[in-house]
Amino acid sequence: MKVAVLDIKGKDTGRKAELSDSVFGIEPNEHAVYLDVKQFLAHQRQGTHKAKERGEIAGSTRKIKKQKGTGTARAGSIKSPVFRGGGRIFGPRPKDYSQKLNKNLKRLARKSALSIKSKENAIIVVEDFDFDTPKTKDFVNVLKSLGLENKKSLIVLGDSNKGVYLSSRNFKGSDVVTNSGLSTYKILNASSVVLLEGSLEGIESNLNNK
Repeated sequence: MKVAVLDIKGKDTGRKAELSDSVFGIEPNEHAVYLDVKQFLAHQRQGTHKAKERGEIAGSTRKIKKQKGTGTARAGSIKSPVFRGGGRIFGPRPKDYSQKLNKNLKRLARKSALSIKSKENAIIVVEDFDFDTPKTKDFVNVLKSLGLENKKSLIVLGDSNKGVYLSSRNFKGSDVVTNSGLSTYKILNASSVVLLEGSLEGIESNLNNK
């Protein structure tokens, strides 16, 4: 599948980029996509939630009232969960939410996501570019030229590009990753995926590697 290569002003350069059918033209596997997105979202959870139980509350251990004759339920500690300031019953504890997926399934999920975007004509190939000085304004101008200023976009770089990355940090509507940092969630979360020419070889190599 061939796609026109644009420059940073959104104009056709007259060149075509070849997108591999084995990455951008497969039949999407929805279950693989579901599992990979589920894992990505699970990994965003810190799992540091914690509430103190009665054994962790600071307070007196004396018996607060006599056992019988009060007309109320017996009580042995001010730290009891039934009292205000006492410990919490079955409170949250730290937990690891990470999930394990094998590499082949993750590759299949990412190829499926890219194929979905390809079928939606939501993939744009742009010639490699850089900024001499990181400026958010310059980055926004590139998005304007590509018609993506008011849309969620994912910019995929071939290698680490400090100028483009720093220029994009203050712009909330776009995410910039290298070809090795692609994730199924980020691909699907973007309305358009912008691939720099230098990223194509790395994407196909990473996703077809066995």
